[in-house]
Amino acid sequence: MSSIYISSNNIISSLGFNTKENIHKIKKGVSGIKFHRNFGYMYEYTAKVEEEILNKKFGRIGANNNYTKLEKMMILSLNDTISKSPFPITKHTALIISTTKGNIDLLDLINSKLDSERVYLTKLGEVVKKFFKFYNDPIIICNACVSGVLGITVAKKLIKNKNYKNAFVVAGDIVSNFTLSGFKSLQAISEKPCSPYSKDRNGISLGEAAVSVAISSKINSKNIAEIIGEGESNDANHISGPSRNGEGLYKSITKALNMACLSGNEIEYICAHGTATIYNDEMEAQAFTRLNMQNIPLNSLKGYFGHTLGAAGLLETIIATKSMNNNYLYKSYGFNKIGLTLPLNIIKKNQKKNLSIILKTASGFGGSNVAILIKKCKN
Repeated sequence: MSSIYISSNNIISSLGFNTKENIHKIKKGVSGIKFHRNFGYMYEYTAKVEEEILNKKFGRIGANNNYTKLEKMMILSLNDTISKSPFPITKHTALIISTTKGNIDLLDLINSKLDSERVYLTKLGEVVKKFFKFYNDPIIICNACVSGVLGITVAKKLIKNKNYKNAFVVAGDIVSNFTLSGFKSLQAISEKPCSPYSKDRNGISLGEAAVSVAISSKINSKNIAEIIGEGESNDANHISGPSRNGEGLYKSITKALNMACLSGNEIEYICAHGTATIYNDEMEAQAFTRLNMQNIPLNSLKGYFGHTLGAAGLLETIIATKSMNNNYLYKSYGFNKIGLTLPLNIIKKNQKKNLSIILKTASGFGGSNVAILIKKCKN
């Protein structure tokens, strides 16, 4: 067994409630980042899932009052993915849940009728497991903003090692008082919609999303991409700041390239992390240049969705895969004038381009970095 594939998938975000709707909005150049009044006292640019629509759609499969917003988003996304999956849930199916903060909003809901212990990630996992009647306990991945991509690599390894035959990965996070005030305390929130890699960038715009995918080793017509390489590394630089020379990202990409037996110049498109903070974007420029990949077309999708934390990597992997299959590059929304010491080939406008191998990267607090290489399926 040598190949691992991504098949059915679903994206719930500020731009829509399925993958097709999200892709359509991106192609049209629509951003989900809006000026919101958050938690009664903070006015910030954030990208939120419309709760009224969420409740209406979730009401068709479950009782709204029994679930948190994140649980409803995750379950609704996973329900769509499972219904379209080429394989059913069996005793050989893994459930992987990626998130940074889970039901952290329960800390603010003093009068909530829901069990306060659902703030624990294990309890979140139990809720999802019970809803779909998974046989196995969920595997929880909480590794800052690489959690979503890491969910894919963990699924790949579990299937390769024959621990499971297939897996469903679901990732999600919401905009909460905790996360918003936390990033504000770090002075990392942008005063305007984020603008990755731009000279005037000054921080992130937070967003929320729930994303899910089905992963297996079986060849079938529903497969949309093959995972051909991955690499994980930690630069051990700082609790929040990345290595200034991109060492962790450099090592992650190198590992992925070596696993796939590829060189950097064979990559045709990079879907980067691109948070729009001063240090993250510069770090990426350093790493890509060290790998001689600075001329490869590159974008950040944060301008469309905001930074969706634990969901970001999985969300962007699906968008990047669709970009590859459609032979179409989407502009890096919000980008204006380059603001890096080393130049990158930022995608400034939508364009057609034949694609067969792409790179997705993610970086997070604590120095975590992940890179995955994705190849177009022949079927």
